[in-house]
Amino acid sequence: MGIKNQSLFVLTTLAAVIAAAALPALAAEVPLAEARRGAAGSSLSIEGHVEPVRQATLSAQLGGNVLALLVKAGDRVRAGQTIARIDERDAAAGVLRSEAGLAQAEAEARNARVAAERTRELRAQGFVSQAALDTAETQHKAALAGVQQAQAARSQATLARGFAAVTAPFDGIVLATHLEAGDLASPGRPIATLYAPGALRATAQVPLSQAQGARRATRIEVELANGQRVQPAARTELASADPVSQTVEWRLDLPAAALPGLVPGQVARVHFSGAAAAVAADGAAAGPLRVPAAAVLRRGELTAVYVAQGQGFQLRAVRLGADRGADGIEILAGLKAGEKVAANAVQAGLADARPAK
Repeated sequence: MGIKNQSLFVLTTLAAVIAAAALPALAAEVPLAEARRGAAGSSLSIEGHVEPVRQATLSAQLGGNVLALLVKAGDRVRAGQTIARIDERDAAAGVLRSEAGLAQAEAEARNARVAAERTRELRAQGFVSQAALDTAETQHKAALAGVQQAQAARSQATLARGFAAVTAPFDGIVLATHLEAGDLASPGRPIATLYAPGALRATAQVPLSQAQGARRATRIEVELANGQRVQPAARTELASADPVSQTVEWRLDLPAAALPGLVPGQVARVHFSGAAAAVAADGAAAGPLRVPAAAVLRRGELTAVYVAQGQGFQLRAVRLGADRGADGIEILAGLKAGEKVAANAVQAGLADARPAK
C-alpha cells in the first residue's frame, strides 16, 4: 500500500471514529414485567428482625455538662451501676438554697408561735380583742405551712441532685450511647440505650390483606439469620394497624435455646404455614403479587423495584414475601396489581435506561 493510500485509510478511519463519537448514545431499553397475583398458597413468609423484649433509653433528668461517660456500646452492666455523671454543682447550690429557706421558715414559725401564745394570754386578761387573737393564730398557721413548703423544696432539691448519677435500671448490655463526655445534657435528652439479653423476640409487619390468613395459620416458625428454624415461645398480634404501611405487627418471643449468638437488629423471617389464602372480589383464591427475581434490587437492607414511569423508571421500596423460584418473588407491599416494573433491576439502574415499548 502506497503512502498516499495509507494516509487516506487512516483519515477515513479517523473520520468514522469521530462521526461515531458525535452520534448520541442509544438509550438502553429494558424489558418490562407486570406485577400479577400468583396462585394462592397455603403458606406465608414475612421478613422481620430480632429485637429485645426489654429495652430502655436512659435520659438525663438534670441539666449540666456530662463529666464522664463510664460505658460504651457492647458493655455489660449491672442494675444500679453508674452509666454517666453530670455536673451537679448547680444542683448542690439548689440544696443549700433550700436548706437556708427551711431554716428561715422554721424561725418565722417559732416567732409566730410565741406571738400567738402571748396574744392568747393577753386575750384571757382582756387586754386585746378577739380579732387580734384570730390574726395571731392565723399567722402561726401560715408560718407552719411555710415550713412544710420549705421542707418539700429541700426534698425536691436533694432528689434533683441525685439525678447527677445516671444508673442502669436492670442487668443488661449497652446497645448505644448518645452523648460523650463534655456534651451538654438537658432533661429528656437520651444518654444511653440498654437491653436485657435474656429475652429476645422476632417482629414482623403482616400486611392487612394477609392478616386473616396469618391468624389461621396452623404452624408458625421463625427462621433466624443462620438458617435455623424455631417455634416461638409466645406470640402477640398488636390490636392496631399502622396507618401508613397498612400492616399489623406480630411479636414472636424466641425460646431460650435459640438466643445464643443472636443480637438485636438481625434479620429474621417468619413463616406462617397452613395460612388461609386471601379471597379476590370474584370469590377466587388470590395470592400475593409476584415479580421476577431479577426485577428486585437489593442494597443492604433496601429491597426495591424500578417501576416504569413514562420514559423512565422510578425506584420504589417494596416488602418481600416468599421466593417462589421460577414463579417469582412475592411482593407484600409497595406495588399494585397491573403495575409494570423493569424485568432487570441492574439494567434499569443505568443512567440511559428506558422502558421497552
